[in-house]
Amino acid sequence: MKRVLAAFQFLTIIPIRITGELPERDIAASSVFFPLVGFFQGALLAVISFISLKLFSPSITSVLVIAAYLLTNGGFHQDGLSDTFDALSVKSTGDAGKDRQKRLAVMRDSTTGPIGITAIALTLLFKFILLKEVLETPGHISLNPVIFLLPVISTWSMTMMMPGARSARDDGLGKIFLGKVNAAHACLATILLLLLSCLIYLATGRPPYTNAATFVFFFIPAALACLCAGYALRRICTYRFGGLTGDNLGMIREITEILLLFAAVLSF
Repeated sequence: MKRVLAAFQFLTIIPIRITGELPERDIAASSVFFPLVGFFQGALLAVISFISLKLFSPSITSVLVIAAYLLTNGGFHQDGLSDTFDALSVKSTGDAGKDRQKRLAVMRDSTTGPIGITAIALTLLFKFILLKEVLETPGHISLNPVIFLLPVISTWSMTMMMPGARSARDDGLGKIFLGKVNAAHACLATILLLLLSCLIYLATGRPPYTNAATFVFFFIPAALACLCAGYALRRICTYRFGGLTGDNLGMIREITEILLLFAAVLSF
């Protein structure tokens, strides 16, 4: 139970207090339950979108969904996105070692540069437009499965990036997980993802999602696309920073969410 609470504590701003000490191995193992945290976030977002569409337009609903998502996350992953892009924008001097240290220093800096601000702005813009497209899907009569799945698949993507990755720094949130999460944790997180996706299908069945095959043919390619994109981004970060950081994991989550929304727009 403590591992579940630790997952909520790490990914959301919900004020959860865990009694007693939590060993690092248990904190790392909490990554298995990242999709469960996403499930509860997705349920909240799906309910908000369902109610909002009864009162407002898809445009306003998109803004409300994004705002609620940011509030539950505390802007944590947007910060990682901006820090990562600021660091990636550092020009090379020809000395790989010095370049990596400079990029890591930029990620540590609390000041957000123009590249980071642009990355956040573009991410929010993409999410707004794509969510609006998703919400305008004909036959919307119940909870939207795409919005429900959005945090589930993106949190799962974070867990999947951890096995085999090394930490770029000797401290920070990323080091808690990187090097400690293994393939077994990833397999358990994947099993949990599949179980939760089945629950989401049962809770959201509606045209054009009433057909299980339609849901599956969206879910599987979208999840695999997010996974492939995550590995590509992990490779870039490993090359540029000598490993991964917590900021990089936040960036990967943000990018995979946009990719998932693109997949939904193309699928329906």
